[in-house]
Amino acid sequence: MEQPDFNLEEVNKIIRGRRSMFVAQFKENDPVDDIIIEEILENANWAPTHKLTEPWRFTVFSGDGLKKFAEFQANLYKERATKNGNFIEATYKKLSENPLKASHIIAIQLKRDLKTNLPVMEEIAAVAMAVQNMYLTASAHGLAAYWGTGGPTFWPEAKIWFGLEEEDMLMGFFYVAKPASERWPMGKRKPIGEKVIWVK
Repeated sequence: MEQPDFNLEEVNKIIRGRRSMFVAQFKENDPVDDIIIEEILENANWAPTHKLTEPWRFTVFSGDGLKKFAEFQANLYKERATKNGNFIEATYKKLSENPLKASHIIAIQLKRDLKTNLPVMEEIAAVAMAVQNMYLTASAHGLAAYWGTGGPTFWPEAKIWFGLEEEDMLMGFFYVAKPASERWPMGKRKPIGEKVIWVK
């Protein structure tokens, strides 16, 4: 069988060079081209998936959509926190303002097909691998990106807003922007030898 013409050095470079960059590191008011976002999503679509369930679903917010998302999560927070007596103005402000600093925000959703009878862990893993493909593609384009599970991720009301059923999951939000700095962040990991046991 003919082997694909992969460049292993480049593969290693992009995997080990991938970084999370957060809102404070975003360059504001300089949106990423939608074509790049489409490429990020297309690569997400090629993640491994048991029984080809392809459980990932995405909602992309950009332009005025960022304001709609910001208003939704801030107002929902205010409603919930006021009811529980733990409203914090700084949290409300953060939920209102941070989305507007991104170029695009991609809501990450898991849509289950119960007929396949797959363990939910496998479906979660498939979506997570799709997000890793998004991360790698964003990094290859020199973009700032991070996957966060804050805001409405675990609020039942948010599932309704995204059209998810009880068995589905909202798995957070992938923020994308151009980086404010030209200096790419350095990373570090403990040696892999400390985390592996070989049995021969």
